[in-house]
Amino acid sequence: MKPYRVVQWTTGNVGKSSVKAVAAHPDLELVGCYAWSPDKAGRDVGELCGIEPTGVTATNDVAALLAQKPDCVVYNPMWIDVDEVVRILEAGVNVVATASFITGHNLGRDRERITEACRVGGSTMFGSGVSPGFAELLAIVGAMACDRVDKVTVSEAADTTFYDSPATEIPCGFGMPIDSPDLPPMAAAGTAIFGEAVRLLADSLGVELDDVRCEAEYAQTTADLDLGSWTIEKGCVAGVAASWQGVVAGKTVIELKVRWRKGQSLEPDWELDADAWTITIDGRPTVTMKVGFLPPPDFQATTMAEFMTLGHIMTAMPAINAIPAVVAAAPGIATYNDLPLTLPRMKGLA
Repeated sequence: MKPYRVVQWTTGNVGKSSVKAVAAHPDLELVGCYAWSPDKAGRDVGELCGIEPTGVTATNDVAALLAQKPDCVVYNPMWIDVDEVVRILEAGVNVVATASFITGHNLGRDRERITEACRVGGSTMFGSGVSPGFAELLAIVGAMACDRVDKVTVSEAADTTFYDSPATEIPCGFGMPIDSPDLPPMAAAGTAIFGEAVRLLADSLGVELDDVRCEAEYAQTTADLDLGSWTIEKGCVAGVAASWQGVVAGKTVIELKVRWRKGQSLEPDWELDADAWTITIDGRPTVTMKVGFLPPPDFQATTMAEFMTLGHIMTAMPAINAIPAVVAAAPGIATYNDLPLTLPRMKGLA
C-alpha cells in the first residue's frame, strides 16, 4: 500500500509534534508544509521542528501545496480559519484538525460552508484533540458495555500553572478581575468547543438534546502570579471551572466538566486530584474510568516547555491516527461516530 501523502499546516507547538509523528509513521509521507510565518518559509521542516532534515521545504504558497494533490492536510493552527479550510476541502484534500473543531456546530453558517466545500471537493473534514476529542472517544467505548445509559460524565482537572498560553486562556476569563461584569459569559465562550463534544456524545447515544448549556465558576489569586509571558495580578481570575451540559426533558444526560487552576494562592483553594480525567457512565452497569498521563522512562526534559510537549503529542496524535479512516470516509464532516476505530500504527512495533 502506498503511504498517505500528507501536508502539515503550521509548525506551532502542536504542529511540531505532528511533523515528528508523520515523519515517523510507517503509513504516512510528509510532502509539504504550510508556513504561516514568513521567516519560516524556505526552511526545511525538520529544522523548524527540531528533527533531522526531511527534504521538505516549508512554504506560504497555498496553491503550490494543493497542486500536489495530497491525501490529507494535518491542520494545527490555534484557531480554525474557515476560508482556509474551505479552500483546502474544495481542492479535494481531506483535513484532520486540532483547531477547536469537533462537529463544527459553533461555526453557525460557516459549518454549511464547510459541508458544501466537502461536497464540491469530495473531501472529508474531521476534528479531534485530546480533550475534547479523545476523552469523549473513551467515554463512547465505556458506554458500549451498558444496556442502559442514564448519564455520561467526563471530568477534567488540571493545574495549568506551567501551561503558558494566554491566547487560549484569557478568553476563558483567566487574568480578569474577579468582579468584572464581563466575566460571567467568558468561560462559555472560551470553552465552547466542549459544547460540540457534548453533541458528539449525544449523537453516539442516539439522543436528541433539548438544550446545550454551560455553567461556570471562578477563583482568584491572592497574590500576583508570574506565568512567564504574562502575569495574573492579585484579585484576578486564576481558576476557571466550566460545566457543559446536554439536557433532555429537563434532565442533564451528558456533562463535560473542566476545572483548571494556577498557582498556590487560589481563593477558594480548589483541591485537585492528580491531573487526570474521570469518566463515569451511569447506567446498567455503571462504568468508571480514571485516565492519567506519565512521561515514559526515557523522556528527558530540562525545561517546563519541553515537559509540555507531552500535551502537544496527545493533542496531535488522535487526528494523525485518524488519517486512513478519514481518507476512506464519505465526503462531509465526520466525527468519531462516523469512522471505524482509528488505529495507532507505529514504527518499531511488531
